[in-house]
Amino acid sequence: MTAGRKFFLVGALGAIAAGALSAQPMRGRRGLPPPDWPGNANESSGSGHYVWIEQGGMVDEDTVRTARETASHSSGTPEWTNPPGFEKDVFTFARVIFPTARAPGDRWNYGGRLGWWVDYPDADLNFSYRLQTLTSTRVDPDARVLKLTDPSLTDYPLIYMEHIESMRLPDQQVDILRRYLLNGGALLINDIWNIHAWQNLEAEMKRVLPERGWVELAPEHPMFHCVFDLRGTMKDWQVPTLQFWNRDYDPRDPNSTLQWRDRGPGSEDMHVRAWLDDKGRPSVLVIYNSDVSDGWEREGENSDYFHRFSEKISYPLGINLVFYLMTH
Repeated sequence: MTAGRKFFLVGALGAIAAGALSAQPMRGRRGLPPPDWPGNANESSGSGHYVWIEQGGMVDEDTVRTARETASHSSGTPEWTNPPGFEKDVFTFARVIFPTARAPGDRWNYGGRLGWWVDYPDADLNFSYRLQTLTSTRVDPDARVLKLTDPSLTDYPLIYMEHIESMRLPDQQVDILRRYLLNGGALLINDIWNIHAWQNLEAEMKRVLPERGWVELAPEHPMFHCVFDLRGTMKDWQVPTLQFWNRDYDPRDPNSTLQWRDRGPGSEDMHVRAWLDDKGRPSVLVIYNSDVSDGWEREGENSDYFHRFSEKISYPLGINLVFYLMTH
């Protein structure tokens, strides 16, 4: 990757109206959950580093390369192909595998038992499919999963992290991420809740680029209007986790809450925050206090949730963010 972003979205993003979305028929389900989920019960063996994911799946972090290798744990994922000869002329959703450290006293974040694998692989593949069908962009049908130490990291101009509440980057990975960002790469971070998670993210990222500081992005920022014209306020764009969604939520009632589960102190309001490079372009983007990826992952599980959150917020917002990061 050179000083500029290595990849430019293919063609003009001729998005169709979000209202034209329909719940995609899916196929394939994963079996029973492990006995103690959510536990992120990491296990080391001679053949790799295994981690339990949602609904009973297990992934070897040392050998997995694509989201397609992991069976759906939701309602299945779509399949598609691109024209022969253009397999590499695509955008690839690239999720980062990162190490965590348990925090048993943190009751808001499951004691540090969640990690990079939350919403995987369904969110990755569903979003990739929607990006391809709602725009003129060709998208890798398998997505990518990789560690920061992977030699192919610089093949991906945008990388994605999720649930970083307990992320602990070794010094080597801190150095790699610093070089990646300084050379024009972009990082999108999503689905983190409450001040404890934010403080951990801030501490880890200060190790990466200590001179950078966070900028709050307002709803008027062109990022939120570049493909889909999102209307309203950040409060209107907040996406609840499906399992915690309060269906009786009334935005006119100050005592009504979007989620029935308390996500911890400082989790009430959604924010989008950015690190800007020396030219004022976003190089790190954080969606704070919103589960945008649940709108991707669980689009086939509940029709009301799909039409209210996946269709109107999660996909339009996600597409806008990817487009803006890749073109600025």
